[in-house]
Amino acid sequence: METTAVILRGPKEIGLGKLGLAAPGPRDLVVEISHSGISTGTEKLFYTGEMPPFPGMGYPLVPGYESAGEVVEAGSETNFKVGEHIFVPGANCYDGARGLFGGSARRLVTDASRVTRIDAGLGPEGALLALAATARHSLAGVDKKMPELIVGHGVLGRLLARLTIAAGAPAPTVWEINPDRQGGAEGYEVLHPDDDLRSDYRTIYDASGVGALLDMLITRIAKGGEVVLAGFYTQPLSFAFPPAFMKEARLRIAAEWDREDLIATRQLVESGALSLGGLITHSVPAEKAAEAYETAFNDPACLKMILNWGAAHDA
Repeated sequence: METTAVILRGPKEIGLGKLGLAAPGPRDLVVEISHSGISTGTEKLFYTGEMPPFPGMGYPLVPGYESAGEVVEAGSETNFKVGEHIFVPGANCYDGARGLFGGSARRLVTDASRVTRIDAGLGPEGALLALAATARHSLAGVDKKMPELIVGHGVLGRLLARLTIAAGAPAPTVWEINPDRQGGAEGYEVLHPDDDLRSDYRTIYDASGVGALLDMLITRIAKGGEVVLAGFYTQPLSFAFPPAFMKEARLRIAAEWDREDLIATRQLVESGALSLGGLITHSVPAEKAAEAYETAFNDPACLKMILNWGAAHDA
């Protein structure tokens, strides 16, 4: 069995190609992907060659950990049925390429324990579930406080703001310096940092991934306040000690989602408490993957790029 997949052969060497698929076992699903998202965080770092080394990385690889599709084969030891729609957070099933993420393919094989059912009516928005779960993970849990300020009005920042409001907390303030991203707020205010004089935020969530902002953010917290690093940072982080000392600042790092976050986020979406609408700004056929990645990483007006796999055919 073969599939058509996005293959990143090296920094900025990307396009569609054919790959062999591992034979499915009794605990596996064969999934026909309808839509996959492009991450402007970790995937961009692989695309540019800037990702710090860690186990499992290397080229060629199949990117993508935001995929939605339909079960076309279900192993005898799964509790899934053919025709069910699911979210797939990637796969490692390819002959000839690493499946470090592995979700950007027309067809893939995955262990059923990794996926979660979704409403078919979500369409391309079903691919956003992982990012929403990442936002939820940073907010939920013991001793975690809702953000009063969110830095960055990209998809992650918007989801953090929506989840804060869905939890019944006061609407946060959001900072954004790019005019192309200042619109689209739903129940909260978006400001340029220069227009915000407040310096007593109890909790600031950074969704920008810009580590150089840390010193400035510390000056904006109240005494004993917390800065939550919700982005991904490739360079070592540092901060001036005296201002942090005076503020008795706390720093927290938010990691990626776990399965509990995925299930809870799906329930929020299905109940209508969390909307995934208005986050996808670009959608193109998978055949245009190379151009799509360039746009996703370089066009500030592109919040989320989705690849549509409906026209890609497999053997």
